[in-house]
Amino acid sequence: MTDPVPPVSDLDLFDDRVLVDPYPAYAALRDLGAVVRLPANDVYALTRYDAIRGALGDWETFSSAGAIGFNPAVNEALAGTSLASDPPEHTRLRAALAAGLSPRALRGLKDAIDAKADALVADLAARGSFDAVDALARAFPLEVVAELIGFTGGVRAGMLRWGQAAMQVIGPMNRRTEESFPIAGELYGWCAEVTAEDLAPGSVGRGVFEAEARGEIPAGSAGHIIHQYLGAGVDTTIASIGNVVALFAAHPEQLALVRDDPSLVPAAFNEVLRYWAPVHAWGRRATRDVEIDGVVIPAGAKVAILFGAGNRDPRHYADPDAFLVERNPVDHLSFGYGPHGCAGQGLARLEGHAVIGALARRVGRLVAGPEVRVPSNITRSIEKLPVLEVLPA
Repeated sequence: MTDPVPPVSDLDLFDDRVLVDPYPAYAALRDLGAVVRLPANDVYALTRYDAIRGALGDWETFSSAGAIGFNPAVNEALAGTSLASDPPEHTRLRAALAAGLSPRALRGLKDAIDAKADALVADLAARGSFDAVDALARAFPLEVVAELIGFTGGVRAGMLRWGQAAMQVIGPMNRRTEESFPIAGELYGWCAEVTAEDLAPGSVGRGVFEAEARGEIPAGSAGHIIHQYLGAGVDTTIASIGNVVALFAAHPEQLALVRDDPSLVPAAFNEVLRYWAPVHAWGRRATRDVEIDGVVIPAGAKVAILFGAGNRDPRHYADPDAFLVERNPVDHLSFGYGPHGCAGQGLARLEGHAVIGALARRVGRLVAGPEVRVPSNITRSIEKLPVLEVLPA
């Protein structure tokens, strides 16, 4: 006979030690059950692959409306965005957001993105030592996204601060969130006032305003969509590219496999995303009593989606704690799943594939110092990663 009451843990998802390395906590929670009640965060955490994927695909039961953040202020601020809405409103907003990120739209960007990555990696390899986060993981996606959206002038200088803050405030109302709200407020304010003329002609950002003018999205929603391009896309891509460098430095034999077989580039990026999920936790709200693996999440409860826990679930992946580029986990959870699957994943893949391909061509081995991580509520990223030496391919 099953017990409808879920197991309980005293874990705090947003404790500094958990945020720096959540994987021991993820394993402990998975061992307790697919659903674990966390009183410290007032959430029901989903910990196992099948439970997470099932919830992500069921927007009617696990709602995003006013629910993705872990504090009321951010949920109020995100009202009216595709991130924090459900169909049918989400469907309309998502169409405008995704239009500039469709496979057809991105096809014309591939060669330019590949060339940028190759030139940057070649320069860094020739230099021999550099900080992989500042010089590559941040520099590359910031340039790509600035050009895509059409940012000009001083706005580019604020992209990193704004993107980091926009993710940080999704956490609970802790010190990190409180300190980030004024910075995120700058982004909200700019997005509320931005016009088509502020963005470069022919850019994706300008196209969003054109869609609004045609009535394809609600009046006044263009700024919300521009916010999501920056707020939800930049910080996670920076994290993923930093993880690429750190993992290939730690596992040179895996980089050698990609060098010997360049067709492994997409599989390698999937494995990076599975092994170190760039997003720690994301919120949902249960709209009804729902049973998962014999326990009940009550209607109205806050639910925490733990992508990284699902990605290391041994019930779904064999040897999940090993980094293996030949695994090709195409069904990893780091881009989400279902209606709210990451709209920008096509662009993220272009960037990640470009960097991995350039590293495989230009680098024989990376000798790196210890990675430095700092606690961050939502995005799990590396703050500093010194590359001490680059051995030739």
